[in-house]
Amino acid sequence: MPQAVTSDLPSDVPTGRHQPTEAGDALARLLVHRIKGITERHRRAQDSVRRRLDALGTAPATTTLRLEGALPLAGPAYLAPDEEGQARLRALDAGLRVIEAAFPQVGTDAEICRLTCAMLEGAWRSRALAPPREEKPATACTCALCRRLPVPPARTLDDYGWRQSAGRPLAVKTWPYRRELDSVLTGGWSWTRQMNDLEHDLGHRHRFEDDILVFHEYKRVVDTIDTTRLTQLIEGRLAENFSTNTARALVAGLFAAHKRSVDEYWLRQHGSGSVTLPQTNPLSHGTYSALQMMDCLFWHVAPDAELWQEENLASLLLCRVIDDMADVRADALTGEISNFWLADLPAHTKALYAACAIAIVKYGCTPEAHEPMWNTWLMTTTIVWMGLTGRHALWFDGITEDLPPAEGCPLCDLQPNPCTGILTGGTTLTVAPRASVRALSDRAAELSARCKDQHPRAWPLFDAELHAFEAVHGPWSGDVDNAWEILRRTYVAGVEASLAEPSPERARGVQVDAGLVGSERFHVLHDPRTGREDIALLAYMFACAHPHFLWNATGYRPGDVAGDWLDG
Repeated sequence: MPQAVTSDLPSDVPTGRHQPTEAGDALARLLVHRIKGITERHRRAQDSVRRRLDALGTAPATTTLRLEGALPLAGPAYLAPDEEGQARLRALDAGLRVIEAAFPQVGTDAEICRLTCAMLEGAWRSRALAPPREEKPATACTCALCRRLPVPPARTLDDYGWRQSAGRPLAVKTWPYRRELDSVLTGGWSWTRQMNDLEHDLGHRHRFEDDILVFHEYKRVVDTIDTTRLTQLIEGRLAENFSTNTARALVAGLFAAHKRSVDEYWLRQHGSGSVTLPQTNPLSHGTYSALQMMDCLFWHVAPDAELWQEENLASLLLCRVIDDMADVRADALTGEISNFWLADLPAHTKALYAACAIAIVKYGCTPEAHEPMWNTWLMTTTIVWMGLTGRHALWFDGITEDLPPAEGCPLCDLQPNPCTGILTGGTTLTVAPRASVRALSDRAAELSARCKDQHPRAWPLFDAELHAFEAVHGPWSGDVDNAWEILRRTYVAGVEASLAEPSPERARGVQVDAGLVGSERFHVLHDPRTGREDIALLAYMFACAHPHFLWNATGYRPGDVAGDWLDG
């Protein structure tokens, strides 16, 4: 986040205390004011991708799909917080003031945190107490995307016992210094930092004292923290090892603690019968996007020069969309308010966001995507991390009962797109018959040969996707042994499960084994010679290749709201 505080904020952005509706509006204006337009370097990269695919004989576009920018849209009106919500906001403000006094560089970060939490308090109370709005009759959409929306299988809360942040750790620690870094959350975070930093070397690969450690340290004491202890933490621990990101970590820690507190408060109210939470929430298109920025701007913080670039923020938002896509059915059962797919949006808009997620992963597989911006490996590493932790529903809920036809599939034919204007001016997706190389490179051909020999039923589809991948990516030069071991136990296993008789147990088995192979092989993806090549291929096969396991995890079937470990 920027190092300026408030002097350069627009005059119509209020500061200090806000009612929830005002907070949502102020937050959107603050974000819009900060965002910088697309860079010329990024335009050149996109043009290069289009020219290269056109040279392979891509047919003209058959369909365009328009998604309007999120932040300019009007936000909903929210109820004011109750007494306990006001007390939570006062405690948050006290903590933020301590941080601001010590580290004025993060004044804007603190203001974003205040506004986001005020909006969140109002959204929860409105969900619980506002009278139900008159439902508009749903109009069935017949667009190319909505015709492909999956029918989700029935699930119960017991099916999601695996969905906890305290789940299976990675067997190989990314950092050897502290035990808590041996977790799926931190492993994925620091892995992405390494991938981004291989050429630039901004110091994030080896500065283990910074950033995430402070966040973990803060989370450990979050139940008992008060402003006195926070002051001691700042004075005693951070004075020597201060960086701007260290202070940002504390702001993000306060946000995480507040969000979990308000989530649990309203779920307890629901559980006791004091309120009844509906199976929807009042987060709109724009308010969801603004809410997710608080998480994203810390977890994947870019260098200050690029932090507010529109192309960077688009990747941050769609990173969370990908995460929510796979978590959706569990959140439908647990009542998690931040889940986008339960927001007050038409199914068509949700389908467009799911398509954007696939298009941006596909763009992240192109070599041109990684030149203009530091934080360009975020989308590809996110989807690979999800597929290899066993913590997400990518395989469990993404196994279809039978393979849909690949011919004429608009998801296969989505063209690579960085979705740059998704927060501001909107973005347009293009659907056109996808390109395919005539012959595979040597290493990709070896992968195809192994599949043909060991899994002949899955081979025709696997081989076709390799041809499409190399059209997007260029000749692949990754680690054949590592990529095959992962792919045969994830993508190929998923295809074979789809070809067999429907079996929830088999789908669960693929997910469990994906977590195991992730534990076994994750460290190889750090190899500076072949790691990025493997990541690109795995991201394509997990997110973009037919039968689109990521897309298949988008739906949810409403049920009773209940509580489990909230995954905030």
